[in-house]
Amino acid sequence: MLDVLVRCQVLLAIRMREAEGSERGDVPGWVLITVMTAGLVAGLWAIAGDTLSRMLTQALNSVRG
Repeated sequence: MLDVLVRCQVLLAIRMREAEGSERGDVPGWVLITVMTAGLVAGLWAIAGDTLSRMLTQALNSVRG
């Protein structure tokens, strides 16, 4: 799943470079980047959610003392 998301992000970056000269503006590019970032986060969370939660809890507990 992560491979697919990375490929999509690379293709998006290529298309954004190609469309730099267009007059449509950059809003669609930013929307797609935001959606792809959310997809990557969701994918990582689905794969390693429990581990990430434990790491966050341990980090917060170490700061509290």
